[in-house]
Amino acid sequence: MPESGRDYKNAIYEQLALVGKALSSAPRLEMLDVLLQAGRTVEVLAAEVDMSVANTSHHLQVLKRARLVEAERHGQFVTYRVADPTVGELLRAVRLLGERRLSEIDRVTREFLADREGMEVLDRQALRERIADGDCLVLDVRPVEEYAAAHVAGALSLPLEELERRLEELPRDRQIVAYCRGPYCVLAADAVETLRRHGLDAVRATETVQDWRVLGVPVIASAEAHPSGPTQGDDP
Repeated sequence: MPESGRDYKNAIYEQLALVGKALSSAPRLEMLDVLLQAGRTVEVLAAEVDMSVANTSHHLQVLKRARLVEAERHGQFVTYRVADPTVGELLRAVRLLGERRLSEIDRVTREFLADREGMEVLDRQALRERIADGDCLVLDVRPVEEYAAAHVAGALSLPLEELERRLEELPRDRQIVAYCRGPYCVLAADAVETLRRHGLDAVRATETVQDWRVLGVPVIASAEAHPSGPTQGDDP
């Protein structure tokens, strides 16, 4: 029990520092970004972030100790997911602060998207109005389990890996707005390039599902994300 005001403050800030320490890792930030879309097993998450299962499991345990993620076991299956919606708010705040204060983020992004058509940032207010009026087709190019977890109301689910063989399902008389996990996800960028290569009018939206909510665009969300695959031997 703290015996003084200073002891009390020290104890509180030590606990808050656990969150900061958990976030002080590029792989863990990316893992949280992926887990915000839908729950994942260790193996599936490892493949998503291009890391070994052992390293992924280690990082997950750090996030779990900071109470940023939680694990659920169903028989042999263990699924990790973000522990609280405020984790998404925290990650969004970190992203917005970084974009505002760290010029390197803008430089790297501009260099990556240079000479790629349809990558200009859309005016958010105009985009929101167009979505509300139905003036464009909103295309969700994330994996189906992420769409099932939460998606923009009225958006069509068309995962990137299925795009080329399902092009005939898409209209040629309306602009297509493709979105994925947010500004640092390349799924929508790749989708726009594919669509434009086949003569469709397509542009990329950089918003996350959480961004859409903040903008007032209706989002449909399930009670919980669907597991993506099995894992064994990882205690929740």
